[in-house]
Amino acid sequence: MRRRTDPRLWWLLAGAAAVSLAWLAVTVGLIAITLEADTRTRMLDLLGDRWGLVLLMWLAGMAAIAWGLQRAFDVGVHPWRRLAEEAQVLLTAQGAPALRERGPAEVRRVAQLFNQLVQQREAWRAQVDERVREAARGIEQEKSRLAALMSELTQSVVVCNLDGRVLLYNNRARWQFRALSQAPTLAGGAELIGLGRSIYTVFDRAVIAHALESIRHRLRRGATHPSAQFVTATRSGQLLRVQVAPVRQAEAGEGGEPDLAGFVLVLDNITRDHEQAAARERLWLDLTEGSRRSLANVRAALEVLELPDADPELRQRLLGVVHDEIRALGDRVQRLVVDSATQWGSQWPMEDMLGADLVAAIERRLTDAEGLQVNIGPVDAQVWLRIESFALIQAVVYLARRLREDRQVEAVTLRLQSAPTARGHSGAQAHLDVAWSAAAGETSMASLMGWELDPMRVGEGGLASSVRDVVERHGGALWVEADRRAGLIFFRLLLPAIEPTEPTDATAFVRTESRPEYYDFDLFRQSPAAQALDDVPLTALAYTVFDTETTGLNPSEGDEIIQIGATRIVNGKLLRHESFEQLVNPRRSIPRESIPIHGITPEMVAGQPDITQVLPAFHAFARDTVLVAHNAAFDMRFLQLKEKQTGLVFDHPVLDTLLLSAVVHPAQASHRLEEIAARFGIPVIGRHTALGDAFVTAEVLLRLIPLLAEQGIRTLGEARRAAERTYYARLTY
Repeated sequence: MRRRTDPRLWWLLAGAAAVSLAWLAVTVGLIAITLEADTRTRMLDLLGDRWGLVLLMWLAGMAAIAWGLQRAFDVGVHPWRRLAEEAQVLLTAQGAPALRERGPAEVRRVAQLFNQLVQQREAWRAQVDERVREAARGIEQEKSRLAALMSELTQSVVVCNLDGRVLLYNNRARWQFRALSQAPTLAGGAELIGLGRSIYTVFDRAVIAHALESIRHRLRRGATHPSAQFVTATRSGQLLRVQVAPVRQAEAGEGGEPDLAGFVLVLDNITRDHEQAAARERLWLDLTEGSRRSLANVRAALEVLELPDADPELRQRLLGVVHDEIRALGDRVQRLVVDSATQWGSQWPMEDMLGADLVAAIERRLTDAEGLQVNIGPVDAQVWLRIESFALIQAVVYLARRLREDRQVEAVTLRLQSAPTARGHSGAQAHLDVAWSAAAGETSMASLMGWELDPMRVGEGGLASSVRDVVERHGGALWVEADRRAGLIFFRLLLPAIEPTEPTDATAFVRTESRPEYYDFDLFRQSPAAQALDDVPLTALAYTVFDTETTGLNPSEGDEIIQIGATRIVNGKLLRHESFEQLVNPRRSIPRESIPIHGITPEMVAGQPDITQVLPAFHAFARDTVLVAHNAAFDMRFLQLKEKQTGLVFDHPVLDTLLLSAVVHPAQASHRLEEIAARFGIPVIGRHTALGDAFVTAEVLLRLIPLLAEQGIRTLGEARRAAERTYYARLTY
């Protein structure tokens, strides 16, 4: 990108031209005055056809002056302006690199002295920070305890202010809201839960207002720990039990009455409990009503059969009725037993556990408590299980103990692999094997299956149970197999598996190429949403910082988005954990020459949702925020071209960090994202991945806001107008 010529250079050149013309005119006039009339006439005659040469020499002189002025600016002006801009970064941004000692000797000397001053300031600041850390260590410890408590709670906890804006939430709440989301699964509930988002997108405002009024009433009556509780159905059809507790102001309100600063919501999804209660009710209704009918039929048949003169043919039919009803009654009872076992098993405190961790726990228990030699066979590191680990470990230990006592087995091998999904089973499954070497001539395995029915004692003083009870309550199965070729016999437990609880981070691609800059006056169009926020300070706004990766650079010619990444800034803090990242199937080929830039191959987008599914999720994620991007007109053009297809309008206010950089650093030669990041000392990781670029852009915005404030640009409207006046905003590519 070429640098804009300093306007002062043009003014100086124009002044030099005017002065030189005036000097030339005065000189010629003075010479003419001192000459006689005939001499003056002869001089003018001699110059008559040579005025072009005079003009040419004047232009040559002006060119020399222009070159000299440009060199003077390059040596005496531009280095100082660059030094001032970089020094301003050092004053406002922590972690910025030291000033580069370049340019004339005087500039290098000033940069060196400034770096020394900054080093002294940083040393002083480090001493102050250390004292502050020592003073705040107790507070930090309390905060850590609170954070640990919040993260480990098994209930969903959300803290809001009186406006319903979320101030704090735990990880359980994040997963809870993911289940409540009506948006495409790509958003993962992020459009519902997040710092600064409104809780009233989930709950009816009137319900919470009624609960808060009840709490205030109880506070006035002197209650020390008032709370309210209600059950509500969400828009997604989930049934929630919500407990509301107050967050009180430190000082009493008017009249000495306690006032509220906010409220705490403790959420419990009771949809499954409600469904299970209804299922149990149906089971007992089927048993009682069906049994009553069967018993009535049997009783009537027996009354007829007791008659001494009953017809033999009728007697035979009635005996058949009795047999059928008794068989139906037995089937009904058996079905009740099976369904009740399923209901009972579903109430066990199941937990999500990495399969490798379960194998390691079993190994430690068998080695330490039972004295067995334990070998570890193949263990799939990607398998996650939903189990009650204590009872399951006890069952495996019981089987191993019986092997040692009854079969003199001294060594076992543990294996864990994912299992093919069985017919009629909708969930994933895994095989846990307890294998041992078969003794010579050992062929009988029938007696081993009897062990699963024998009672085992779970824990000291625990209730007697059996291996089959444990396996059935997990919805699994147990059998014995022999591998004659390997000389092994093994118990195989079929257990329920789940998807990993945390997604694996995508590989970060680090590249330095930057796409061309695009500008468009549509970026500054005023929507009602933008106008409503024009007077809001930049420090008080919530931002969605995003980036797109595309098949090419021409959206109007068929290029498509292949990845969207975004993160949020709330209250001046980058919320990296509240991020959005999704590959997009472009429904067209990806040019081979673009793959080295973004690293996205056709295989990666195959099977991914298309833009009509992804944009609604991103639109929900960015609700009520300011959109921020680097070279934003490029990304916004792709979004705007999809408005008609998706029915969504991105009328958010938009800020472009490229233009804002040009506002605060007009003397810099480049405003590419990687160059700005280098000036601010921001590490660039994951360049040209959508989420990686979004993180870097967010860090740049946080450092630009205080620099804008130093120039008197403090509100959204002022920032937009300043960006519109920059030189780069008038370019179109």
